[in-house]
Amino acid sequence: MHTKKLKIIPLGGLGEFGMNCLALRWEDEIIVIDAGLMFPESELLGVDIVVPDISYLVENKAHVRGIILTHGHEDHIGGLPWILNELKVPVYATEFTLAYVEGKLEEHQILDETELIEITPREKFTIGPFTIEPIRVTHSLVDCVALAIDTPVGVVIHTGDFKIDLSPLDDKPFDLHTFAEYGKRGVLALLQDSTNVERSGYTPSERAVIPRLDEIFARTKKKLFFSCFSSSIYRIRIAMELARAHGRKVAVIGRSMMESTEIAQDLGYIDIPPGLVINPGQMRDYTPDQLMILISGTQGEPMSALSRAAVDNHKHARIDAGDTVVLSSRIIPGNEKGIFRVIDHLYRRDANVICDDGSNGLIHVSGHGSQEEMRLLINLVRPKFFIPVHGDYRYLRHHARVAMETGAVEHAIVIEDGDVLELDKNDARKKDKVTAGRVLIDSGSSIDVVEDLVIRDRRILSEDGIVLAVLAINKRTGKMELAPEVVFRGFGGADITEQARETVLKTLDELSGEQRSDYGMVKDKIRADLKRLIQKSTGRRPMILPVIMEI
Repeated sequence: MHTKKLKIIPLGGLGEFGMNCLALRWEDEIIVIDAGLMFPESELLGVDIVVPDISYLVENKAHVRGIILTHGHEDHIGGLPWILNELKVPVYATEFTLAYVEGKLEEHQILDETELIEITPREKFTIGPFTIEPIRVTHSLVDCVALAIDTPVGVVIHTGDFKIDLSPLDDKPFDLHTFAEYGKRGVLALLQDSTNVERSGYTPSERAVIPRLDEIFARTKKKLFFSCFSSSIYRIRIAMELARAHGRKVAVIGRSMMESTEIAQDLGYIDIPPGLVINPGQMRDYTPDQLMILISGTQGEPMSALSRAAVDNHKHARIDAGDTVVLSSRIIPGNEKGIFRVIDHLYRRDANVICDDGSNGLIHVSGHGSQEEMRLLINLVRPKFFIPVHGDYRYLRHHARVAMETGAVEHAIVIEDGDVLELDKNDARKKDKVTAGRVLIDSGSSIDVVEDLVIRDRRILSEDGIVLAVLAINKRTGKMELAPEVVFRGFGGADITEQARETVLKTLDELSGEQRSDYGMVKDKIRADLKRLIQKSTGRRPMILPVIMEI
């Protein structure tokens, strides 16, 4: 009697948005799908990124055969450097995704010791008992795939992130035909992206933004600043094509934007005619109506190019009255405060800010399928078991309900991080749990893994102490009302107290009055400058807490 079971074990991304990571196990063979990160909530002070707890994989490292990536977004590849430090396994991905991965691994100095294997849609490859066929899907990034995994008990399909776009700019449409072929053969389980399950209807094609953006380009009389996610290759291509059509030169500003543009150009996703892109230093040679600035920082990150340009603190990008700033992206939940702060600064410069995608036409479309696309794919695949992935628990539950309503699914099963779902040809049930959760990373040093935030704080306080920088700032004028106080606790920093005060004063002097009113920026700058001074003078890395009192 056949008693062997396929195990599906999510380690991240089921119960939260981000840090997507899922293991498939047959006997003593394990493959991993995606290795993502998520960004910390504001209360996680001192934490740069959050990655999945891979204790289960480390405990079974002798059995892990490889990591397969569906696409190149940070929530699917961002945890790779930390995971590859624990597991020396090959990484499989498409050409464009590998280009992103190479840069990331090179930055962490582990590129030379990692085997990277390129995969191509419709070309099957085998890892142990698994035969995997990548299937072309469309998303907000290029070169994305779903994975059809043939296992000893049946086919499991993992969609990755997707929307169904049949007319993408790169003429590589969503491969409905291959999904339908698998549906005819029979699919044991479908793991489908839940991100947009609360949106009815269909998600528009990337081409849907062209009419509104064309209108904006046509009516803009001065400089046009265009900001989108640096990974939104289609959007960057549209912006460049419109700039060319409207007689504007393009200056690319921001490290991530420059890297993405170069990779997309090298791999043929963007065709940039000679003379269209200029060096940022050449902008002064053109009149404002001849310029489009492609700039990073659409999420209001404090030190991004757009945030600095918005307070006149960027070497090349200066926003003047009458300039137009287009924010062609959605607001990621949690980033509202930073984005609205930047928009406030832009309005102070009398710029024309366009960030809506309402009744006047679209300037942004989602990269995730809405309910009707989910239903369409479910009806094509007709899986025996349906498992929603990617999202908070309520999204997973909602998605399971949508799947069952199609009538094409026998069973919908909601699982979370750490659950072990065992399947055979006839049955699927949750069995056991493995260790799962999140690991907090402070990337200030090479790799500083924080097992638990409270323990980390106690360790820092006991070993390196705490520094309080207390400032009294007049809310109306932005000026200091009293000399700053710098208090050291937990280590002998008394001999650099005066230097620390001078550092704080110097930091404030270098900020404009408007920048001083942006307390997030003030705190970031003070924290960075004090950290540099204290580390150089004492070799310690205390917790630094700037405190601003409004007067």
